[in-house]
Amino acid sequence: MHGASVTSLVIVILAAFLTPILLHRLKMNFMPVVVAEIIVGLIIGKSGFNAVSQDMWLETLSMLGFIFLMFLSGLEIDFSAFAGGKKKEKLPSGKNAPNTFLVSTIIFAGIFVLSLLLSYFFVLIGLMDNAFLMTLIISTISLGVVVPTLKDAQIMKSNIGQIILLVAVIADLVTMVLLAVFASVYGGGDSNTWLLLILFGAGVLLYFLGKSFKNRSFIETMSKGTIQIGTRAVFTLIIVLVAISETIGAENILGAFLAGVLVSLLSPNKEMVQKLDSFGYGFLIPIFFVMVGVDLDIWALFKDPKIFLLIPLLIIALLISKIVPVLYLKRWYDMKTTLASGFLLTSTLSLVIAAATIGERMEIITSEMSGALILVAVITSIVTPIFFKKLFPVNKNENPKIKIAFIGANQMSLPVTRELNPDLYETTIYHIQQDKLDKQISESLFEIKELKDFQVETLKEQNAFEVDLIVVATGDEERNAEIALFAKDEQVNRIIASVASPELDGKMKEHGIDVFSTLLSTKTMLRALIEAPSVMRIITNQETMLYQINLNNAKYDNILLRNFPFTGDIIFVRIFRGKDSIVPHGDTDLKLGDRLIVTGSREYVKELKRELELI
Repeated sequence: MHGASVTSLVIVILAAFLTPILLHRLKMNFMPVVVAEIIVGLIIGKSGFNAVSQDMWLETLSMLGFIFLMFLSGLEIDFSAFAGGKKKEKLPSGKNAPNTFLVSTIIFAGIFVLSLLLSYFFVLIGLMDNAFLMTLIISTISLGVVVPTLKDAQIMKSNIGQIILLVAVIADLVTMVLLAVFASVYGGGDSNTWLLLILFGAGVLLYFLGKSFKNRSFIETMSKGTIQIGTRAVFTLIIVLVAISETIGAENILGAFLAGVLVSLLSPNKEMVQKLDSFGYGFLIPIFFVMVGVDLDIWALFKDPKIFLLIPLLIIALLISKIVPVLYLKRWYDMKTTLASGFLLTSTLSLVIAAATIGERMEIITSEMSGALILVAVITSIVTPIFFKKLFPVNKNENPKIKIAFIGANQMSLPVTRELNPDLYETTIYHIQQDKLDKQISESLFEIKELKDFQVETLKEQNAFEVDLIVVATGDEERNAEIALFAKDEQVNRIIASVASPELDGKMKEHGIDVFSTLLSTKTMLRALIEAPSVMRIITNQETMLYQINLNNAKYDNILLRNFPFTGDIIFVRIFRGKDSIVPHGDTDLKLGDRLIVTGSREYVKELKRELELI
């Protein structure tokens, strides 16, 4: 028995390890890794070689994988998206982009109503007994498929990308909560539904507790080395909320999902999120998905004639429930974009598996029916992203220029605006009317807007915050800090502020705002001239200066530097990945999100920047 369990565990771990490697080698990038893991599970499990026997080890690890998957699903929700699109985007049709939150809510309401009607159809023809469960299955959308597909298509930050993402987020939130209500109502007791309030109350309490401790100095000290207090806190939160869920008779996955939502609301740093992703998707979650495939007996599904009818009808119902409400987007987008969005939103996976598992455990559906639901989820996760990629129009326009606003025209900011490449940057300078600028400056190539003052309300009236990057250099550091923090609330991607005092410097860095000052710049420059004069010559030489390029084009993800297909006169000097600094060589893998420091002629750098920073 002990030997068998170890053998099965080794087979599953090896399957989870080899699956992404095989997927990469066979160039099957169209298929999500989690779907490939389920298919490998089918091959080694009951539907294939039957090489894995279920035991306590695998059952425990698989359950922990499912719990952690639900936690990461909650963590993946970006609540800033619910603020709606603050920046007006001009669409290819010439119309103003719609409010993302409003449109997403209307579309999801349509999806849910249609799902309810379609579920009654399934009950009417005798394929399903419970309309509530069927409504949840039809209305759910897989964030795990939607997010990578949007990233791959490089439209995550566009208006249509945000609408698709927000519909999926709302569907994830609503269906998860309703799944918990379903489990509570149909789980053998009708008096414990109100106990869900205890779980949410505990969640609110833990949120405020976490918020009060988050920025304490001793927490930052204990987050390093062997203590890693932040990671310990996250796992404690998961276990506590899972335990409360089970105690009140709800599903443990609701507690895990709520834990993820709370951590997301507390805005964890990227390093923490990477650690959690690494642990979940690197160990526990692959075991869960492989075991889903192992336990699925496809041959047994077709013993029941109802299954033959259920699978195609459910796929059609999923398509109807998503594509019909998404037609609302035709008011702003062309038919191809609209249909592509509908297909992508048809993908379902994690929550269907959760609903099927819960339904089978409560004996509301049979194991064959549960298997059929999971099989449909796998099919949609493979097929719908392919249709999305085929239908979604490829943007053939050149990269949009990066919009930069300079708040304050002075001897520090003006020379920089002149030296920025006008092919890559669109620069606007804002200054107050009292500043008398000479004619040479006022006739600059860059747009200059006069203001009555530097109040944030005045700047907002002039659309100063509707940019990609804002540089605040008014000469008053208190004012600079105020404008920078307001710009952060307005969701400006990058903010640079001129402050000199240590207190304001620390405050800006806490909010993720970059800081510069004349004193700091002078000290850094002098030290560099003393210690590394050659490096300074490279930086200041127009033809051989250093440039930073962000790798946003998924086409070059995981490519070896020696195989990099760019023949221009470029040298890779450094690669920054998260907090790591990598010295590049031929066997260095490029990764999405890398910040590449390169040197070379301006023409080649410009060409490479356009290729790699494609968004």
